[in-house]
Amino acid sequence: MIVTIDKAGRVVIPARIRARAGLEAGTKLEISYEEGEIRIVRSVGRPRLVQVKGRLVARPTVPPDARPHVDLARILEEERERWPS
Repeated sequence: MIVTIDKAGRVVIPARIRARAGLEAGTKLEISYEEGEIRIVRSVGRPRLVQVKGRLVARPTVPPDARPHVDLARILEEERERWPS
């Protein structure tokens, strides 16, 4: 999908992509530039490692109500429909 940068340097993330990614107004994003590519990633708290029955397990640091809702089943179905059988 091609988008255009406006005079103020802003880029609009298309509604379809925002919906699929669970992005809403106020969502924090990290932006970086590496080897000729611009990368935009949702800014989330890093997980912490805890011991559970002798194993290290990653646990989220973001409370459940602050996590984005992403319907993975819907996203997978959309991707399947994009490709011919």
